[in-house]
Amino acid sequence: MPLGLRRKKNKSRESSNLVENEEVGGHATGSSVKSTVNGAGLPPPPANLRPKLVFHTQLAHGSPTGRIEGFTNVKELYGKIADTFNLSPPEILFCTLNTHKMDMEKLLGGQIGLEDFIFAHIKGIKKEVEVFKSEEALGLTITDNGAGYAFIKRIKEGSVVDNVKVISVGDHIECINGKNIVGTRHYEVARMLKELPKEQKFTLKLVEPMKAFEMLEPRSKGAKPASENKLGTGRGTLRLRAKGPATVEEVPTEFEEKAVKKVDDLLESYMGIRDTELAATMVEVGRDKKNPDEFAMALDEALGDFAFPDEFVFDVWGAIGDAKQGRL
Repeated sequence: MPLGLRRKKNKSRESSNLVENEEVGGHATGSSVKSTVNGAGLPPPPANLRPKLVFHTQLAHGSPTGRIEGFTNVKELYGKIADTFNLSPPEILFCTLNTHKMDMEKLLGGQIGLEDFIFAHIKGIKKEVEVFKSEEALGLTITDNGAGYAFIKRIKEGSVVDNVKVISVGDHIECINGKNIVGTRHYEVARMLKELPKEQKFTLKLVEPMKAFEMLEPRSKGAKPASENKLGTGRGTLRLRAKGPATVEEVPTEFEEKAVKKVDDLLESYMGIRDTELAATMVEVGRDKKNPDEFAMALDEALGDFAFPDEFVFDVWGAIGDAKQGRL
């Protein structure tokens, strides 16, 4: 756990949510809620009726430990973390669970284990780089933080971007050829990069996460997807939804884990993005559908903004069926 590089205390501004002299254990406190709180699509419950779940948090580059509670989506979570450490919410790039390192397989997505410890990675150095697109594919996998920032999750070895050493996993893409893309979803950013003309130069403005001294190490290409990677740990998970209130759910089943992993792989293959929450939503939509057409109609209703290719939808349907039959 990062204990160095702490911010100087300012008694007039220091948050009451900071924990003094507490050993960091990565445990949530409060009641253990077993049932689902409200249904998807309903407005968030009043603050006094929300489940009493308290999570511990630190800034990834080093800080005291804080406590946060009472959030129902990712944006509210970032706001709570920002309040705790006297930051502005837009300073937070993304969060990892149970590690202060930029481990892309530990990114906070749509699920938080009830005993997970949250590390916030904030903005560090800005940089601008010119890239010559010598191949159609740049070798980037894009994801986003759920609050308007797209960033690099993986760099393919030997790719165009891999040869530009100033670009690193974890970098937030702020501008493409001078166009600000803050607020643009990951799949749109991936499409914009794919459509850049071959054999021409383009420029990227990037923001890298702030690093502690112990994190200054050779550039990572991003972790490879691990089949044993779990969406949550502990007694259950807090599911953060883009639409509707957060719900407390059981730890994902083996079927759900395998299906979500496969769908996330398909998202990367077809669209150049990784998004476990999007993958989990697709599995949830498709688990009780009887055929691909019914699944496609349900996807359009639930995720109409994406306009998924027909071949992709068919492959996702097949992956969900394979997971049900234990073939994954």
